[in-house]
Amino acid sequence: MRNIISPAMRQLISKLRCDDYLTLVAASSIIRPGVASSGMMQAFIERHLNPEKVEYIHPAFKEQLEDTYGIMVYQEDVMKIGHHFGGLDLAEADVLRRMMSGKYRNVNHLAEIEDKYHSNCREKGYPEHVANEVWRQMQSFAGYSFNKAHSASFAVESYQSLFLKTYYPLEFMVSVLNNYGGFYSREVYINEARKAGGNICLPCVNKSVYDTSIEGNDIYLGFDCLLNLENRLAQLIPEERKRNGAYLSLENFNLRTGAGLEQIIILIRSGAFRFLGAGKKELLWEAHLLLNKNRNTHSQVGQLFSTNAEKPQLPVFVTDELENLYDEIELMGFPVSGSIFDLAKSDYRGNADAETLASFEGKVVRVVAHLVASKTVRTKTGSLMKFGTFIDHNGDFIDTVHFTQSLQKSPLRGKGLYLIEGKVTVDYDCPAIEVYRCAMMPIKPDPRSV
Repeated sequence: MRNIISPAMRQLISKLRCDDYLTLVAASSIIRPGVASSGMMQAFIERHLNPEKVEYIHPAFKEQLEDTYGIMVYQEDVMKIGHHFGGLDLAEADVLRRMMSGKYRNVNHLAEIEDKYHSNCREKGYPEHVANEVWRQMQSFAGYSFNKAHSASFAVESYQSLFLKTYYPLEFMVSVLNNYGGFYSREVYINEARKAGGNICLPCVNKSVYDTSIEGNDIYLGFDCLLNLENRLAQLIPEERKRNGAYLSLENFNLRTGAGLEQIIILIRSGAFRFLGAGKKELLWEAHLLLNKNRNTHSQVGQLFSTNAEKPQLPVFVTDELENLYDEIELMGFPVSGSIFDLAKSDYRGNADAETLASFEGKVVRVVAHLVASKTVRTKTGSLMKFGTFIDHNGDFIDTVHFTQSLQKSPLRGKGLYLIEGKVTVDYDCPAIEVYRCAMMPIKPDPRSV
């Protein structure tokens, strides 16, 4: 699942218009650095979309690699070409296989095989540039390639994941969240669940369990998502509720779990007591009165009945929704009841988004989007460039390319909300923005600190 949703793989299967298992098997291998770095990934896309235009460099390529349009995709393909095109025997082809798996370190033996390959090519009368190009392609696989069986089994898992994401999106996203793994952060998977029709609910002491759960379209975040909640308490809350029923009040919760003031404050600020119908500020006052420093919380656990003490009359507190968003960011790492776009000082969202981006091909656009992932790549000249993955205000992905000059003037400064300006490029119906400049958007100040 992790690799099938990476930006590079997502773009690749889009460019290939992948709609069957065999294409996914090939995609699982050509995404490897070996094929990609040799330039053959681009060639594979072109030939896959236009198979009638395929020209084979030599009859051996058509005979051995017709299924992959004459392109070496798997380890076995390199062995076949080394043997049938380069005249290497099977033992020497096996050395190539081990070279590709990164397990072969005999440099002198590899040099001997390379010499024999070129000698055989000269004897066969191959043009030197053809022999050199084929060897370059084979050599680029070193340490990075898949064998076909590996690609096929990987694609089975990917295909199953894609099936579940398509037909059972909410259940699938809950499983991904509970797997604690993936290419992106939890925030991105929650966004995907919301886009699929899920109602994302904050943790609740009377609804949530330890991890994320689902009831119909309601997805309840678990206590595991609260960064500073004690693990013991996170597991105890649903266990005690299962044994003795729903929690009735803050005092009832304290008596049954023994939770201290600090932990109860975390739960209040996360919205976990919202079923009581009182605001966070009222509940925080109540919690402090109930568990002030002079009281021994541990002795209360043994009490059989709550005191039902009369609650003091509190003034009416004003609550800003922005406070809730900042609480969620502090306690969970991201906003849940809103989005990061709600924090922006400006309502400006640019003149394009993911849905309309392709229609601006060749034009300069401005987009406001949330950076969720980036990848740094070293160019052939040794300089650095980056690929960015953003989410627009509709929750859809936007891909960006930051070349060295742009990156030096407008560096990406970590996850956050950016205003991006750049030219739209479209490669096989897959749009991206070649960024000219970008900068973080001003954010509304935290009202809790005012």
